[in-house]
Amino acid sequence: MKPMTEQHLAVLRRHMVEIIDMHFDLASEEIGSQALDPGVRRALTDVPRHLFVPEQLAALAYQDTPLPIGFDKTLSQPFIGALMVHLLGLQQDMSVLEVGTGLGYQAAVMAEMGARVFSVEIVEEFAEAAGVRFAALGHAVEVRVGDGTRGWPEHAPFDRVLVTAAAPEPPAVLLEQLNAGGRLVMPLGGKDVQQLSVVEKDEAGEVTTRSLMAVRFTQLEAMS
Repeated sequence: MKPMTEQHLAVLRRHMVEIIDMHFDLASEEIGSQALDPGVRRALTDVPRHLFVPEQLAALAYQDTPLPIGFDKTLSQPFIGALMVHLLGLQQDMSVLEVGTGLGYQAAVMAEMGARVFSVEIVEEFAEAAGVRFAALGHAVEVRVGDGTRGWPEHAPFDRVLVTAAAPEPPAVLLEQLNAGGRLVMPLGGKDVQQLSVVEKDEAGEVTTRSLMAVRFTQLEAMS
């Protein structure tokens, strides 16, 4: 069999986005939206997801399933990853803190949308691999190794925070580093099942949480 070309991969990307569109339609009552944000849709169509998974899994990158990336971590199912970015409500030049870089796919999507992305990863090998990918693709994402529960004080406050691992409640430091009027998206709950949640901080600093749907993520790790 011949190797896949960029044209083949582009077709698979478009098909992936069509499947995400279908999921949005089916889950519209839970999500509170019937259609994927157009900016997210464009970024998903443009960012080469196959470059953000282990090379041996590249042919599976556009299937609607999570994929293992090493260290007992996964790249989220395309629908869930797209939904999390959609829920952020990103606009051009917003500053975003991402906790849990992985190999960098979601950060690349947000950067493609024009956000200023600062990503913290606890696994050094992931941070290095993501940095190589960002440089190769021209994404100006800043990434560092560290404890994401402590945020990134040097670049705070942030307009948006995306946490790609689960915890019983949002880390207090991340809420402190969130701008008034800002929004945090993460799975909240125990080890086996969580609720994908949107946490908003109003101009007075009051925090409200809205739960959308059941999800399953690995647990948020903190350095001792």
